[in-house]
Amino acid sequence: MKITVKAFATFREVMDMQIELDFPAGSTVRTLLSELTGRYEGLGELMFAAPDTLRDFVNILKNGRNIHYIADLGTPLDDGDMIALFPPAAGG
Repeated sequence: MKITVKAFATFREVMDMQIELDFPAGSTVRTLLSELTGRYEGLGELMFAAPDTLRDFVNILKNGRNIHYIADLGTPLDDGDMIALFPPAAGG
């Protein structure tokens, strides 16, 4: 399966703005994040508060839908998916 990942804001400082990756059937967002954090030094510290626990306000969208409302890190990936990674943002 081919998956496209787009990074926004501070995530762009440690990884490519957009990347396409191939994954076997049955892969999940957890699989994707494991691949990305192994590939990009510093990304794991930005994304995770503890193993398997995303930092507060990190948003991951699968085709525009927040994975929190699907199956969190267990959200299955499908061929052609667009995954968007948004770090916490401060406002004012």
